[in-house]
Amino acid sequence: MYSIVSNIKRLQFLQIPDQKNVQLLKTTNSKKFISFYPGICLFLLVSFSQIGCRVGYSFTGASVSPAVKTVSILYFPNNAPLVAPTLSRSLTDALRDYFTSHTNLSLLERNGDINVEGRITGYAVQPEAIQGNETAAMNRLTITISVKFTNRTDEKQNFENIFSRYLDYPSSKDLNAVQDDLISQINDMLVLDVFNKAMVNW
Repeated sequence: MYSIVSNIKRLQFLQIPDQKNVQLLKTTNSKKFISFYPGICLFLLVSFSQIGCRVGYSFTGASVSPAVKTVSILYFPNNAPLVAPTLSRSLTDALRDYFTSHTNLSLLERNGDINVEGRITGYAVQPEAIQGNETAAMNRLTITISVKFTNRTDEKQNFENIFSRYLDYPSSKDLNAVQDDLISQINDMLVLDVFNKAMVNW
């Protein structure tokens, strides 16, 4: 009997919060969150703005400093022992098109904030996949270029490098019949290599 009375007194002591008090608590917490929320938004906005100012703009992985506004890409002469007549022009045009379409940089004839120049040093065909009768099933066309990249706003980005790419084609086909298509594909690979080295490594 004493135990029952004791438990009743304990229950009377543990009062259930009034419904009005619960509602007031919720309202107070909501007001605190609402007053704190604009501060969070302002902090995030300022942070992202500062990041944007430091990095500049980015396209397909390329980050360009805001100090860089222009690019110049000089004509690539063909100094290879074997010369393809259209290679210099097609490679130069491909480089200019890619740099201007994948960044916001304006193209200048020369003296851009960043400058790309170079020359074609190799254009060679050699047999591949020699068969049992010692004839080649495939031929390989290789194009090699030497590139000098200059960043007038940050000399640490400057480099000189050799890039080489190749494609195989059936030896049964005459080179003149497939040359234009092969050059176009190899140029695309070389342009991507040069662009990634120049712009993505920042």
